[in-house]
This record gives sequence, C-alpha cells and structure tokens, in this order.
Amino acid sequence: MLEMTEVSKTFHAGTSDAKKALDRVSLRVEDGDFVSIIGANGAGKSTLFNAICGSFLPDAGSIRMDGEDITLLPEHRRARRIGRLFQDPMRGTAPDMSIEENLALAAGNGGWLSRVGAADRRAFRERLSLLGMGLEDRMKQQVGLLSGGQRQALTLLMATYHPPKILLLDEHTAALDPGTAEKVLAMTRDIVEKNRLTCLMITHNMQSALDLGNRTLMMHQGRILFDTRGEERARLTVDDLLEKFRQLNGARLDNDRMLLN
Repeated sequence: MLEMTEVSKTFHAGTSDAKKALDRVSLRVEDGDFVSIIGANGAGKSTLFNAICGSFLPDAGSIRMDGEDITLLPEHRRARRIGRLFQDPMRGTAPDMSIEENLALAAGNGGWLSRVGAADRRAFRERLSLLGMGLEDRMKQQVGLLSGGQRQALTLLMATYHPPKILLLDEHTAALDPGTAEKVLAMTRDIVEKNRLTCLMITHNMQSALDLGNRTLMMHQGRILFDTRGEERARLTVDDLLEKFRQLNGARLDNDRMLLN
C-alpha cells in the first residue's frame, strides 16, 4: 500500500522561475490497484512519480509504503521496491550489453557471462519466450540493436523480474508506433495481472486510461482533479472525461496530444 499525504513540491522556489509541481497531493493506492493517470503536459504526473521514487525531497507532506515512512529514504534505497519504465525505450537497459547480460543484471547475477549458469539461461529463455518476439533466440545480441518495441518489452520484463511492490509506467508506450504500443500494453496487462502488481500508469491516451486498470486519476497544475473507479468509471467515456475537466477546472482541456489520442 502506498500513501501520500499533503505532498508539495516547488522547484526554483523564491525565484521568478518558481514552479509549483505538486500542490498538497494526497493519494492512497491499495495493494493490487492499477491506476491510470492522465493530464496535460506540466500537470505534475512525472513529478508525482519522482516523488514516489525519491528523486527529490518534498517541501511538505509524507510518503508511506506498507506503513513505513519513506519520505526521507534515498532513491537507491527505494529502488528494490519500485519498478519504473520511461517513455524513452533507450532508458532502463544497458545498450552495449547483450540481452542475456541485461537479464542477469535484473536477476541480480551481476551481468557478467561468467556468472550466468545453464539454469539462469533456461530461466531467461522461458521468460523471453512469453513476450512472443523471438528474443529468446537472440540472447547474445546487444540490446542497443533492438527495435523500440523490443527494447521496451525487455525493459518491462527486467523491471518485473523480481516483482516490485509498485510498478510505475511513465508513458511507456508513447514513443512506439500504434501497433507496437498495443502489443506492449497487452504485455503490461498480462504481467501486472499474473504477478498481482500494484501499478500506476501515466498515459496521454484517454481511452486507455478508461480501459486499463481499475482506477483513473486526472491531474492538473500539481493537483488531483478527480479520482474515479468502480461503476462510475465503467460508465465514463472520453467525452465525459473532457466534460469533468471543464466542470472542475472552469475551462476546456487544451492539449493537442491528449485530444488527438
């Protein structure tokens, strides 16, 4: 369980460039929740993830995981419990190392061929085969030579090799073509369900925000505008989301990327 209470963060405070990125955000995520998060650029979505990961100390508020206060816990101390994928498929893997070596790193075997045994290779092949991309037959290939979709699928596999307490997906399909994005989203759904992961996913695709998971949040200017789940969420359409934004914010949503999606 993740609980954020009144978390605030202002960057460049006291200067003309001051930007309030999080404004008294309170959020409770139960074990097994799959939360999709939408909002225009600058709404605070990635900053919310950075706060959870410990990329900075909040100006105010607290963050607890499974009852433990992690507000002041350094980022590297949280990393074992938090998996994260980024929009850029080039992040999250070592491009000059092979698929096998990258999986060895994820498995905790050091990433060197001399420390990867036959049992490890069998385990890697089995997991790679679940992706349906043929990567199990290319384990010696450098990761930097993979396509964006292949690399993002591998990154997803690595981030969940040892199931984390929380999986954060930061627009992890945004840089992929539509067909590949659908495949990676399907893999995401399968991996989250199989491992019963608690997951938060940022997306600009409002339909995906309603189709995936059990809960949808909309953020704006560092605040959570609304939080919906259950029967209310099941009845919502994309037009309903746009209307809710207008009602709560007093203005129409003006974000081409979200509207086009």
